[in-house]
Amino acid sequence: MGGLGTTNVQTRYHMNLTTHIFLEQPRIGWTVLNPSQSDLISLQGEVRQAFGWSLEADDASANAMSIDFQGAAPYNQRAWSITSRKETLSNLGSEICTAKRLIAVGAGSDSIQVSDYPGALFIAADGAVGAIDDLSRVLCVVSDGDGSEHLEEAAKYGIHVVLHAHGDNTNIWKELVARWSLFEQPPPLTLTHQSEKHYEGMHNPGGFTDGDRALCFIQAVGRSLQEVECLGFRTDYVGPWSGTTNPERKKQKLVWMKESMRRLGVEHQLIR
Repeated sequence: MGGLGTTNVQTRYHMNLTTHIFLEQPRIGWTVLNPSQSDLISLQGEVRQAFGWSLEADDASANAMSIDFQGAAPYNQRAWSITSRKETLSNLGSEICTAKRLIAVGAGSDSIQVSDYPGALFIAADGAVGAIDDLSRVLCVVSDGDGSEHLEEAAKYGIHVVLHAHGDNTNIWKELVARWSLFEQPPPLTLTHQSEKHYEGMHNPGGFTDGDRALCFIQAVGRSLQEVECLGFRTDYVGPWSGTTNPERKKQKLVWMKESMRRLGVEHQLIR
């Protein structure tokens, strides 16, 4: 995956060096994501303006999630405490940064047989996890909660969910975590938001749709997106793994996904 003039040896060297530096960092202190690019955060405000959504609604959802996940055992799950979430995020970040081959899967993906991608690990955007035939190869699902039965199956399997709060999904995420907390093996959680405020134990990696937010998240944990493959990121139609949505509104949202990917430097990975 090296660029022009970059040998495979050089590429492996830089990837190994990145991994070495990451592993040599003090793990106890690594508890939050790296600061997001300012233009990825500002995009969220641009989206709100374009669709007529309010920052106050995003604040309210993020604040509600922050309150619900305070204490030693949110939803009676000690694994969902702030301290435990920091630990599981640290472990997830390590897996993302050390994966030999990392693939992000968007809602426009065809069905994926992991045997066709030797050595690859996957990060799925919400319902796109349903495209992957072996959930043991999925590191996490980045979701705002509308991935229907595919997200539910991943949660039952115990896959790490990067769960997002925004202005019109408060009831959705509340219903999901209440149900997931009753599973024999509740999924590890990382909580994200799109507020401009700081909430302890939550993060704003930037971006807008589940797809581009997954890429923002990967970058925020320290993995270069130039080392990441994208499958099913497209703007020409609403993908088969998208949750229940208004098709025309969804297409408008995909325009913003494209802009987010442009700012991330990976627009070339889009299917036109």
